[in-house]
Amino acid sequence: MNEDIRIHSWPCSYYLDASKQWVSGRLSLTPVAIKFTADKTGELLVNFHLSSVSEIKKESSNLIFSSLTILEKSTKHWFSSLQPNRNVVFNILEHFWREQLLSSQGAGAEAAALQSTKGKELTELLTGSQKRLEDTAKVLHYQGEQFDNIMRGLNKIEGDMDVADRLLTELESPSWWPFSSKLWKAPLESKPKETATVSDSKNQEGIIIRIPVIITHRTDSNVKPGKLTLFASGLEISDCNSQVIHRFESKDVDDIRVHTPYEISVRQRFIGKPDTSYRLLSAKMPEAIPILEMQFSKKIQFLEDALGFVGARKSPQVDLGTSIWQAATGLLGGVVQPSSPVGGREEMDNDQVQLQKQEKISQEEAKELKQILKKLKGLALETEAELERQDEALDSITTSVDRATLNIDKQNRRIKKLT
Repeated sequence: MNEDIRIHSWPCSYYLDASKQWVSGRLSLTPVAIKFTADKTGELLVNFHLSSVSEIKKESSNLIFSSLTILEKSTKHWFSSLQPNRNVVFNILEHFWREQLLSSQGAGAEAAALQSTKGKELTELLTGSQKRLEDTAKVLHYQGEQFDNIMRGLNKIEGDMDVADRLLTELESPSWWPFSSKLWKAPLESKPKETATVSDSKNQEGIIIRIPVIITHRTDSNVKPGKLTLFASGLEISDCNSQVIHRFESKDVDDIRVHTPYEISVRQRFIGKPDTSYRLLSAKMPEAIPILEMQFSKKIQFLEDALGFVGARKSPQVDLGTSIWQAATGLLGGVVQPSSPVGGREEMDNDQVQLQKQEKISQEEAKELKQILKKLKGLALETEAELERQDEALDSITTSVDRATLNIDKQNRRIKKLT
C-alpha cells in the first residue's frame, strides 16, 4: 500500500512555537504519518510517523479553545480551528493511531521490513491467498445453502401442484363417479407435514471479517466509532457496544463506492424518501475491499483516488501472483523435497545450499510454505467441487421451474374450462 496516500485533510491552525504565532493551513493524515502544510508558503511544518505519537488529546485553556494536541516523543503539537469540528478529527486520528500501534507497521516495523527474507515474503503472500480462498469458500457455502432452500421450496411447489392436479381431476370427474370424494383424501391430510422445514441459516451464518470503522451517516458532519461486519449474505454496521445500527442484505445494497483504499460508502436507494447511506473509514478497510468486490462485483465502484489501489491489486498482481506461485512451488521442490534426475547426492545438497543462500529460505520457512500450499490445494479442490455442485443445482432449479410453469399453464386452462 502506498504510504503517501492522503486519507483525510482538514483546514486548521497550527501553533508555531518558534515564532509564537498561529499559522493557518491543512492537517493531513496518511496511512503512517501526520502532516501539516502552511497555506501561504506551502511549507511542510509538521511531518512525523504515527508510531512516534504517544498521546492524542482534546484540550482547551483560557487562550486556546477547542484545541487538539498531539504528543510526538517530547514535542507537543497544538492544532485549533479544526473543520468540520474537533471531534471528527480526533476520532479519525485516534482510530488510525491505535490501529497503527496494533499492526505490524508500528514502531520498529521499518527495520524489520528491511530484514525480511524471501521466505517471509512468500509466506505472507500465500497466507493472504489462503485467507481470500477461505472467504470465497464461506460465500460459496452460503450460496449452496440458498440453492438447497430453493430446491426444497420447488419440491414443495411440485407436491402442491400434484395435489392441485388431483383436486382438478376430482372436479372434472362426473358426479356419478363413485371414487370422487374418497380417492385423494389421505394425501391431502398427510401433505402439511413438510411445511415445518424452514432453514435458519441466517442465525448460523458465520462472519467473514469484522473490522473497526469510523461511521458517518448520510451527510452528517458528526462521526462515531463502530464496527463493520461482513457476512456471506450482506454486511452489518454496529456501534462500539455491538448494538446493530443497520444491516444491509445483499439485495438491499444498490451501490458501494470506494473513495480511497481506506474509505467506502454504502447506499440503499428508495423512491419517495431519503436514501439510506453510510460512509465508513478504517485503517483495516484494504482487507475488506477485496471481499466486498467479490460479493458486490456489479455494484461496487472505484472512484479516482482508489483507482491506483485496484490497479495495483489487479493488473500487476496477476503476473506477480503467477510468478510468486511458480517461485514458491519451485523453491519448495528444491528446498523441501529436492530431487535431481542427474547428478549425485553431494551435488544436490550443494544446489540446495546455494538455493537457500540465494533465496534466503530456511528449512522452517520451507516447511511452513509447504503446509500452506497443501491447505491451498485442499481449499481449491473443495471450492471447485462446490462450484460444480452449484452448477448442477442451477440446472435442476431451471428444469423444475420450467416444469412448474408448464403445470401452472395447464392447470389454468383446466380451471377456465371448469368455470
